[in-house]
Amino acid sequence: MDARSSEAADAPLSHADIRVIVIGVMVAMFLSALDQTIIATALPTIGAGFGDLENLSWVVTAYLLTGTAITPLVGKLADIHGPRPVLLMSIGTFLIGSVLCATAQSMPWLIVARAVQGLGGGGLIALAQTIIGLLIAPRERGRYQGYFAIVFITSSIAGPILGGFFAEHLHWSLIFWINVPLGLVAALMSDRALRRLPAHHHPHRLDILGALLMCAGTVSLLLALSWGGTHFSWLSLPIFGLLALAVLLWIGFAFRVATASEPLVPLAVLSNQVVRTGVPSAAFAMGTLVGLSIQMPLYLEGVMGLTASESGVALIPLMAGVVVGATGAGRVMGHFTHYKRLPILGLLAGIVALILMAVWPMGLPIYAVAAGMGVAGMGLGTVLPVSTVAIQNAVPLPQMGTATGVVNLFRSLGAAVLTAGFGAIVIGLSGIESSALLERLLEGRAQVAPLAGAFRWVFVAAAASLLVSLIAMIAMEERPLRSGHAPAPLPD
Repeated sequence: MDARSSEAADAPLSHADIRVIVIGVMVAMFLSALDQTIIATALPTIGAGFGDLENLSWVVTAYLLTGTAITPLVGKLADIHGPRPVLLMSIGTFLIGSVLCATAQSMPWLIVARAVQGLGGGGLIALAQTIIGLLIAPRERGRYQGYFAIVFITSSIAGPILGGFFAEHLHWSLIFWINVPLGLVAALMSDRALRRLPAHHHPHRLDILGALLMCAGTVSLLLALSWGGTHFSWLSLPIFGLLALAVLLWIGFAFRVATASEPLVPLAVLSNQVVRTGVPSAAFAMGTLVGLSIQMPLYLEGVMGLTASESGVALIPLMAGVVVGATGAGRVMGHFTHYKRLPILGLLAGIVALILMAVWPMGLPIYAVAAGMGVAGMGLGTVLPVSTVAIQNAVPLPQMGTATGVVNLFRSLGAAVLTAGFGAIVIGLSGIESSALLERLLEGRAQVAPLAGAFRWVFVAAAASLLVSLIAMIAMEERPLRSGHAPAPLPD
């Protein structure tokens, strides 16, 4: 009886079984994906409502920061206990944070609530990617890309439209209240589906100290980016002090990685050439995407003169472009030996589009801006599945959750830093330091040239970020994709 049970547990799942698990996981993934797109178009309204534009970027970076810190811990917890209980815990934490966000009475309250929400949201996509990596061989993953496409197309289109509509016609808090019914459905469906997932338990230790050092170092850097040029001069002692503290904390984090028995970012994973190059490519691409998606509504409303609802529609090309690029790259990479070529071409096209927008930050018709964002989005989208699948393909099965956690850690870290950096450029170069001026801009009663000039440099910075992603992608080794779950060789 025990032998038959063992054989049943080890038997490969059928396509029908895998489809049930994938759909359940995708519902949880949709919850996190929608939250990233629905908030963007409501941010200018939230900043004006609370009378606080200078700290507005922290609504996003607080979420990214806690999500960054928790991602590798969640990956290891999934390796230890299996993904099902960890995913349910993440959904529960995400819902608690959503309710706190919806009831926020001030900007500090909202920022803290977003940090709580990030503790749950940070694990959702990472766990979904880990589960898919456990279930489906890299070469066969394109067969299931349709499910991914449904999630991201729906969230990319519905998110900006819903966020703009709620902010303009109802109330911005609805962008958080909507998570409650969606989260309950996600918990129910994923709980049932993941009961079919074969057990893969591997012992790990959690590096809490490493997570705290990384988180504190990132906070110091983000505070310097947020306060420089607004609360303090860039050359002032407080800014230098924050930057020095960030450097010291990151040195401490590096020392912890080098000396801990099982650090937050394992050296065994980092020593893999595909990981060393694929991670920075993904981090700069994701950072550019999140930074642009957060700042573009201010550009569309303040420079282009659109309403919140209209900016939601205008933001769709960027998000839809990411979905098209990611879906296309994911579907075709299993059929080509040189699967890096598509993201390399995509990144080149995205860099050209952003440079053209930097040359003409004012005067372009809305369709030209939408086309530029669409091209940039497609270029960004091609990087994400190729880098993730290539990294999962290059590590042994027991390191799958940890490696996926490392990818998502640095993707979130890149998003947090570049979002804060883009925000610092907008605030520092546009002169928008008060909610009154922001309201006049959004109502078309103030000069938009300074804001347009600031976005010129945002587009330049975004193009430079994509150039770094391109260089890392070119350097990444193209290892043949496995067609089964035979263990990948350990790094040399």
